[in-house]
Amino acid sequence: MAKIKVKQVRSKINCPENQKRVLVSLGLRKIGQVVEHDANPAILGMVNKVKHLVSVEEA
Repeated sequence: MAKIKVKQVRSKINCPENQKRVLVSLGLRKIGQVVEHDANPAILGMVNKVKHLVSVEEA
């Protein structure tokens, strides 16, 4: 399965609570933090919810 790297590039301040929970579920807690996940539909859906806060690249 393909891997993706997700990096938080913007702050979660003033975001709705559900978007904050999505960031925590992805494992992102600080700006600049990078996590690696499998590119399955669940992860891609979470990334799509917070696409304005993160950057994504293929690993």
